[in-house]
Amino acid sequence: MSFASRHPWVWAYLATSIVWLITILFTGGTSAGGLTQAAFTFAAFSVIVGIGQMFVITLGPGNVDLSVPATMTLAGTLSLKYMDGGEGLVLAGFGIAVAVGVVVGIVNYALIKLLRIPPIIATLSMSFIVQSTAIWSNRGLRVKPPESLASFTTSDIGGVPNIALFAVLLAVFAWFLLEKSIYGRWISAIGQSQFAARMAGIPVDGTRFVTYVVCAVLAAICGFLFASFSGGAALNMGAEYLLTSIAVVVIGGSAVAGGNSNVPGIWGASLFMFLVVSMLNTYGFGAGVRLILTGLIIISVILVASGKFKTGR
Repeated sequence: MSFASRHPWVWAYLATSIVWLITILFTGGTSAGGLTQAAFTFAAFSVIVGIGQMFVITLGPGNVDLSVPATMTLAGTLSLKYMDGGEGLVLAGFGIAVAVGVVVGIVNYALIKLLRIPPIIATLSMSFIVQSTAIWSNRGLRVKPPESLASFTTSDIGGVPNIALFAVLLAVFAWFLLEKSIYGRWISAIGQSQFAARMAGIPVDGTRFVTYVVCAVLAAICGFLFASFSGGAALNMGAEYLLTSIAVVVIGGSAVAGGNSNVPGIWGASLFMFLVVSMLNTYGFGAGVRLILTGLIIISVILVASGKFKTGR
């Protein structure tokens, strides 16, 4: 228990293991391989956007990026539309997706800093603009990705999905940034006390600016990969990642109040989120019941991890 209290991400992995076992027992073990591979595939997309959201949330109370789903949609739409199935345009398409993320991140922070709009309102407002741009540029078309890109996003190496390997490498890099770099120390310091960080000479505004850009770029990359994986960009492709990107940060053990991030927990929470839905589908629950039970299970995991169920608390 003392180890778990020092490493709250343990609870996410414990919950994931329990849900996976319950699902496998129901199917008699016949779906173990397929379920595991699907879990790593779809959890990878949550990891990519979750890491970006974690960076922002670590900045402190009130910091959250609600433009993530719209950024995913616009990046996927514009990049696939530009490539139009052309094999030689993959890198250019990826560059367009990254450029979308950079622009969205810059405008997000401009609204926050220059107009002094709270981050939640600023990024929510930006999401409407970005989503409207995606609708205007998409016009109901579903352009297929280049064959090589589609093959990469749907293939695996030794049974491990390529998307999952990419997300693992991204998580390792994010951990290094947060734990071993000056930038990571600056983020944590700002999240603990923005006033104290300024007094210590930390470039608060520059750090916050870079962080919002990083979050938007990761959302754009996720949109690029997800659109390629699913065979085209859809206008609602990012909808489920609005709450998911926040939930995996919270369940993964990062402090909602900021100042403390938890990269390993992002993977555990992402796997947990996917497996909960899979388990409820396996047991035949309707959509409404699934949503209610999913919410209750998430609340239970958070309460256990925070120690609220302990005697006298």
